[in-house]
Amino acid sequence: MSSGAPLNGFTAAATILKWLRAAHGQAVVRVDLDQVREGLPGSPLGKDVRVIKPPMPSPVESCEGMLVRNPKDAAEWGIFVNREAGPERRRFTIAHELGHFVLHRARQGSFRCDKESIHFGLDTSAVIEREADEFASNILMPGDVLRDAIANRRIDLKVLSDLAKTFEVSFEALCIRFIKYTDQRAILLHWDNGFLKYEWRSKSAVRTRARIRRTSDPQEPLPGTLAADESVAQAWDGIELPASRWCAEEAPYMKLREFKHSYGARDRVLTLLVLEGAEPRPWDQSWQDGESFDSYDQFVSNE
Repeated sequence: MSSGAPLNGFTAAATILKWLRAAHGQAVVRVDLDQVREGLPGSPLGKDVRVIKPPMPSPVESCEGMLVRNPKDAAEWGIFVNREAGPERRRFTIAHELGHFVLHRARQGSFRCDKESIHFGLDTSAVIEREADEFASNILMPGDVLRDAIANRRIDLKVLSDLAKTFEVSFEALCIRFIKYTDQRAILLHWDNGFLKYEWRSKSAVRTRARIRRTSDPQEPLPGTLAADESVAQAWDGIELPASRWCAEEAPYMKLREFKHSYGARDRVLTLLVLEGAEPRPWDQSWQDGESFDSYDQFVSNE
């Protein structure tokens, strides 16, 4: 790692990906987390640590994941994972805890992480939880690999589901990552029991000030949309709608495609909106203040 690159979720993941690619001689699509865990001790990112023990079931039911230093042996660390978690969530949690190990172990000797802080990286989460989430997302879904996979493709939920299976991550984690890397104007909405839990906007959507209209607090699905239609559980091919039905500032002639995925009991729903292209609005410069969505490329270009 170059001495001038600050260590954060992006650069730490990029450093490890470089090591893995050098070892394998090719781009790594599915990262072997056991290989990462076993390789960190003794490396520049795992200085003074002898071992990170294999993940074990968490003794604390309220925790999705834990990273703990052995109080009797400072060179030994262990990872604990919710025993009820599915394989994709388990994989993301392990990567998240490895992020804490690389980035934060000098600050404290244990980390207890709930589901909200691990899987969503919301603005309300502690900074270190968002940083560990950034590490996990970058290590499990390398940005350059994802960008190549979605370039010049007609995106629908089947495409995103296939990519989630390729990376062995949850469908929702892949959708969030897609929003961060797509060149298209796209918005991802998560509904929890009929109310908006979060809204992710792509860089192009932010640049053109595309955002959903707000009509209530907490926000409910807008009338005339798939999200509001309880008779439709899944719409992986999507339907075309006037963009102004969702986004008040869109011109009347602009279109979008709305996709819908409902989870088991339909209490949780994902809405993906993919809007037609539009020119940036010159008076809106807020998009320039956002994080880099090309973390790996930006990092290696500074080598």
